[in-house]
Amino acid sequence: MFKSITADNGSEFAELDEMLKEYGSKAYFTHPYSAFERGTNERHNGLVRRFIPRGCIIADLLEGP
Repeated sequence: MFKSITADNGSEFAELDEMLKEYGSKAYFTHPYSAFERGTNERHNGLVRRFIPRGCIIADLLEGP
């Protein structure tokens, strides 16, 4: 599947390392306030924010008019 996954230190990733062991993958965690260590993720976040402003609920956009 994936050889490695890079995540930030948020509580939502607390068990990521353990979960990935069963798949033979590794988890790497960035340093606090170092978003540049997750370059691809931050790039995609920037692209999404061009079209979907913060605070907007994406599910509402999928429902349509």
